[in-house]
Amino acid sequence: MIYTGITNDINHRFAQHLDKKSFHTKRFSDLIFVYSESYNDKYSAAAREKQIKGWSRAKKQKLLDGKLGVNQCTEFVEVLLRNDEKLVSLLRA
Repeated sequence: MIYTGITNDINHRFAQHLDKKSFHTKRFSDLIFVYSESYNDKYSAAAREKQIKGWSRAKKQKLLDGKLGVNQCTEFVEVLLRNDEKLVSLLRA
């Protein structure tokens, strides 16, 4: 499954997913944060989310593979892990 969503607090939202507090992902045991984009306003973010949700799994995989955009996830996850000890403990559990 490839989950697509938007938030203004990625640390908190990903922690919710890991804690099984998200309706859409609570039934999945192995969650991996693999892709991120940032937008200046929620309207642009929502439009991009809608666009991606309309794509096939194959097209989403191309995005994840770096063939359709710039993945900001690597830098983000490094910062996230350095700054959020609770999230680090959840990821290691």
